[in-house]
Amino acid sequence: MKIIICGIGQVGWQIARQLSGERNDVTVVDMTADLVRRATETLDVQGVIGFASYPDVLERAGAKDADMIVAATRSDEVNMVICQVAHSIFEVPRKVARLRAQSYLDAIYADLYRTGHMPIDVVISPEKEVAEAALQRLAAPRAFDTESFMDGRAQLLGLALDEQCPVLNTPLRQLSELFSTLRATVVGVRRGGKLFVPDADAQLLAEDSVYLFTHSDDVGRVMEIFGKARHAQERVVIIGGGAVGLTVAKALERQTARVRAKLIERDRSRAEAAADELDSTIVLNGDGMDGALLEEADIRNADAVLALTDDDKTNLLAAVRAKEAGCPLSIALVNDASLVALMGPLGIDAHINPRATTVSSILRYIRHGRVRQIYAIGDSEAEMIEAQVLSTSSLAGRLIRDIEFPRNVLVGGVLKGDRMMKPVPDLRVEEGDIIAIFTTTEDVPEVERLLQVSIDFF
Repeated sequence: MKIIICGIGQVGWQIARQLSGERNDVTVVDMTADLVRRATETLDVQGVIGFASYPDVLERAGAKDADMIVAATRSDEVNMVICQVAHSIFEVPRKVARLRAQSYLDAIYADLYRTGHMPIDVVISPEKEVAEAALQRLAAPRAFDTESFMDGRAQLLGLALDEQCPVLNTPLRQLSELFSTLRATVVGVRRGGKLFVPDADAQLLAEDSVYLFTHSDDVGRVMEIFGKARHAQERVVIIGGGAVGLTVAKALERQTARVRAKLIERDRSRAEAAADELDSTIVLNGDGMDGALLEEADIRNADAVLALTDDDKTNLLAAVRAKEAGCPLSIALVNDASLVALMGPLGIDAHINPRATTVSSILRYIRHGRVRQIYAIGDSEAEMIEAQVLSTSSLAGRLIRDIEFPRNVLVGGVLKGDRMMKPVPDLRVEEGDIIAIFTTTEDVPEVERLLQVSIDFF
């Protein structure tokens, strides 16, 4: 595909890195020459310097032949204009815009993005998606990674195993026999820094990190089997009152389960604005790494701390300080994937990767086949792909054991109607089913081929 990415900030950079790595024809556009030069020297992309909303700049970027345009500048309004120009002048078929302002994201204004109004096919909000990821981490507090699939019926869980895990050194085939009613599949294992798809004879070892795909109703049982008993998160401290922290605090206030939240924000004006928007959340103005302020927030009696500022190092240090002060669960927002390796040594329980959430949102709209959802895992090492099986797919009408999946591909679950089924060998995949597939990045093209329809559904 020929894709134009407007705005090469953090979000645009990560999207360009992922899409160019998949052999798409990518052109980046930005008004800052240094950013464009860095992108063209580091990534396999072409670059154009200029204001991305100007028709002549988009023409130089190749908009006449583009299959997709991604507007990811820092301005919501500029992103909207880019999509309008791309539609009205160049007839670009697929237009994606990053929007941050909540007013633009409210569902009651969804009609704004129809072709006859503001022609945006896909709206992405990294801040909103990161906030949702933070809430999912709280829902599965002993998991270092988690994502919902199949309209909430299934869950992908990332669990770090230690010596106390009850199922170590047991072949996965035997685990399936011992827990025959458990609708869960180990789809990926990271060992010694390498991520791979296990076979039925593989055994789990201490210090492995495993990815499991499970029915949502079985999450509690899965956590117990793997030695990760869950506890209710009733007292939460949020560090950072920006767009992400504020969205999380508002979501916690809306939950039916009683959660007492406190929010710490360093900037006084931002703290005052947060206090005005929140009802039951206590807002404290100060540094989230200040021991005295953490004590005032009663961090030692909190169930979890979420470090959600816009600075990675601040989040890491704040999470460590909170753990030292007695908080049992720390979750940090980390943009730089190279810092994730520090999680274990620092004692941080889980992290949220904005790049994974944002890139996942884009990928689902460029994959071939009827893809419903994609979640990028690790440093884009693997993906969990959820797709509908169409009549022209080579999967339709076949038993799972008869499908020629590549070595590093594994089915996590199959949704038939409203029932999520464990992918046993004798399960037949039929037209209309929803299938969830775990695949390493190098085998994504082959998975696309299996899901491919005879004519691109786009």
